[in-house]
Amino acid sequence: MTRRGLDELPFFNESAVARVLEWQPLIDEIEKAMCALSSGQVAQPLRQMVPVPGHDAFLGTMPAAGSVIAVKVVTFYHANAGTEFPTHQAVILLFDEDNGAPVAALDGRLITEMRTAAASAAAARAFSVPTSEVVTIMGSGVQARAHARALTNVRPCGELRLWARNETSGRAAAAAVGAVFVDDAERAVRGADIVACTTSAKEPILMGDWLKSGAFVAAVGWNTRDSRELDDAAMSHIVVVESREAALDQSGNVRGSGCEIFAEVGEVYLGVQQVPSGATVIYDSVGVAVMDAAAAKLAYDLMR
Repeated sequence: MTRRGLDELPFFNESAVARVLEWQPLIDEIEKAMCALSSGQVAQPLRQMVPVPGHDAFLGTMPAAGSVIAVKVVTFYHANAGTEFPTHQAVILLFDEDNGAPVAALDGRLITEMRTAAASAAAARAFSVPTSEVVTIMGSGVQARAHARALTNVRPCGELRLWARNETSGRAAAAAVGAVFVDDAERAVRGADIVACTTSAKEPILMGDWLKSGAFVAAVGWNTRDSRELDDAAMSHIVVVESREAALDQSGNVRGSGCEIFAEVGEVYLGVQQVPSGATVIYDSVGVAVMDAAAAKLAYDLMR
């Protein structure tokens, strides 16, 4: 390719990304990325998190190098919740894998939103009952809405429930995604085939004894490495993660419960590990760089 300077580097904003990213291709691409990670085809360090002095906030860097070379720089400002500014804002840089030249910069907010939910949907496709009838979303933010959309792309949903700690925002989120708002967490979870935990909780909001046998849980909420969404009983089930290294370092659910990690999701997708039929499965996600790289490359290819 012809080398071009940074002054000619294309930048794709969120609107451009939104026009091309669709759930099904993204879900498939994220599954491939997790296979590449678990088979040693991707090099990525742990996410580096730098506290922002004077704020309840972090600056993170997330590089990955494989068939795609990319780095995401992301900010987490918890106080932005409910304001005009998203809690997560990011930029993703793509590089040419042959010569290292910068290729493009993309707004990373929507990519982060969609790749997280797409990864949960890929896991739900692998671990949940194919005839799943009841899906419960716990939370009312961006990830709650994204998960409602992504999960219904891979499983039928006869009943979509939503619970949130804040009733006002919960009812608004439920209305936006066509869910029934349930004002009690236990009632929302009981009998559900799929549960998505998408909150910023610091203490468990999902108890293991509420779970239906054979249920699938996606836990994606993150509020520092020592905060949790699931209690010890929930984490006593089969636990799968994106990366053992990342989960042991950054997952409050894993670190706090001391649970055994059964497998990386990529190992299951590849057939290296097999989850017993009928098992209750917890997919505990912290988000890893290869997911951003894969989603950004997909969007870039579609925009060229």
